[in-house]
Amino acid sequence: MLFLIAYDRTRGKVANMRSFADSQRRVAEDARLEVELDLNRRGVQQEVVLLEASTEVALRLTHRRYFEDFAELARSSASSTRST
Repeated sequence: MLFLIAYDRTRGKVANMRSFADSQRRVAEDARLEVELDLNRRGVQQEVVLLEASTEVALRLTHRRYFEDFAELARSSASSTRST
C-alpha cells in the first residue's frame, strides 16, 4: 500500500492521510504533487510524503515520528536502549 501524508510539523500531527493500492502508484504520485502545490499556493507549511508499507499498522511502526508525540518517542527510545 501507498500512504500520502501531509504532516504539520508545528503541531506535530498528521494533517491528512490517504491510502492507495500499490497499483495506483501514478495516482498517488499525482495526488502528492497536487497536495504540495495546493499547500504552497495557500502558504501552508507542511511536510508532504508518499510512503510505502504493507499495512497502516506497519507504517505506524516504521514511521512512528508521524504518529507519536515527542514524549512517546522518547519513552520508546529509552526503553529500547535499556533492553540492549
